Amino acid sequence: MNAVTLRKDEKNPPRERILAVASDLFYRQGIRAVGVESIAEAAGTNKMTLYRHFTSKDELVAEYLRRLAAEAVTHFEALKAAHPGKPCETLRAWLTEMASHVASGDERGCPLSNAAVELPDKDHPARKVIEELKTTQRNQLIAICEAANLSEPDLLADELFLLLEGARVMAQSTGPAGMDKRLQRMGDALIRSHEADAAAR
Repeated sequence: MNAVTLRKDEKNPPRERILAVASDLFYRQGIRAVGVESIAEAAGTNKMTLYRHFTSKDELVAEYLRRLAAEAVTHFEALKAAHPGKPCETLRAWLTEMASHVASGDERGCPLSNAAVELPDKDHPARKVIEELKTTQRNQLIAICEAANLSEPDLLADELFLLLEGARVMAQSTGPAGMDKRLQRMGDALIRSHEADAAAR
């Protein structure tokens, strides 16, 4: 649902319209580039209403990221549920999804990583959200690698995350064409190498 649709749909409560519009604008244009006036106007409301629901732009940014974080954690759990008792299949399904996202021309990378670059102040309320999610995601990936009996699961999780973050940056700077296939191929090679190490023990 885009900002124009949200503005016309008055059935959505003001808080939800504001948050949905802000989420779209923050992701597409960048957090620092978007002001509260633009958000309020796109949501079909005003600054007074915005500040009644969010005490500051910083808090609106934090809530935008909290919602994304919750969705990311829930989605990973859904992936696990789709492959019960098959952690290696879950890991490869995750890799396939990530490759698909990277190859999408509509992607601007991970919104939480983007926010971390834009918000260097450690005291910003969004920083805690970002750090907690990245830690949670890493732990989820480590747990899957452990369940699959792969060697050095913490190292493999870090390798896959580094590969993914690098692919996201490259897709934005050089274009996404073919990035999904390369990411998938390199990710599979990493997983296979940890499978081989585990088998050799």
